[in-house]
Amino acid sequence: MRTNVPFVRFIVLFLSLTILASRASSQSITTDNGKWEIGLGFGPMFFLGDLGGTAGIGKPFVKDLDFPLTKISKNVYANYYTTEWLGFRLAINHGVLEGDDAEAPNKGGAEMDRLERNLSFKTNVLEGYLAAELYPTVFFERYDGLERKFRPYGLTGIGVMKFNPKANLDGKWIALHPLRLEGQGMAEYPDRKEYKLVQKELLLGFGFKYYLKENFYVGLEILHRNLYTDYIDDASTFYIDPIYFDSYLSPADAANARRLYYRGIYQGAPGNVTSPDDVLTYQRGDPKENDAYFSTIFRIGWRLNAENAAQRRQLRCPVFY
Repeated sequence: MRTNVPFVRFIVLFLSLTILASRASSQSITTDNGKWEIGLGFGPMFFLGDLGGTAGIGKPFVKDLDFPLTKISKNVYANYYTTEWLGFRLAINHGVLEGDDAEAPNKGGAEMDRLERNLSFKTNVLEGYLAAELYPTVFFERYDGLERKFRPYGLTGIGVMKFNPKANLDGKWIALHPLRLEGQGMAEYPDRKEYKLVQKELLLGFGFKYYLKENFYVGLEILHRNLYTDYIDDASTFYIDPIYFDSYLSPADAANARRLYYRGIYQGAPGNVTSPDDVLTYQRGDPKENDAYFSTIFRIGWRLNAENAAQRRQLRCPVFY
């Protein structure tokens, strides 16, 4: 029987944090009781890029989501609250992004260009970010503890993400970045710079928490990432002449590049595209829009020493402890 190692690790981490949180409720493990939270999150991560999509002309954001390709992301995080209405989060997230033109429907419309382009990719994503959380409803609450409180919030932050797009070739996943499929770094295409596999990102999201106990909550969050690259899927601009692969790549890589840069299944249209030589002036991707992704995250978390903090709040003015 095959073991799902990432899932097993996630369960072990969940149990470890549960034990840690239960101990935290009975003894002081921090000098600022009630100001720290730790937690886990998991949920679907959605790619927003050039490949795949639904019927019609490709559009940014949610219009072209490929739900069959969606994978579950997993994250861990820690929060520190300077006040009840402002917290800072440090988080690490792992997920998989995927896009495939074969998912475009065969309805005879504008989506046929993508369907017949026939490109696909998959990449693991490792992300770390720092975000600020704002809780506006705190100012309207009674300061009588956290249990049964519903708290919506917004968040914004910055982070870095690491990726490595790959495509399936004869049953093997081949890394695309070294193959320079769109002429990145080639003198013949000076406007196409090599992209980096570690990228900055801006985050924006919203969500809510519901405290089942003074020190335990569940929540739901939607978190969007704006990126500074269009190459998460290794597709951004126009096709190149494949003769240059031999000048820049090893013989093995050049052979893979010639098979992967063009995977079209065109049926003679548009423009009588019937071979790789016919597509040199055709778009491989859309350089006008950078790639992005977002996730829907179910969160569970523990506030450390929350009972002690609640007792102190009752003795002080409702500005915060």
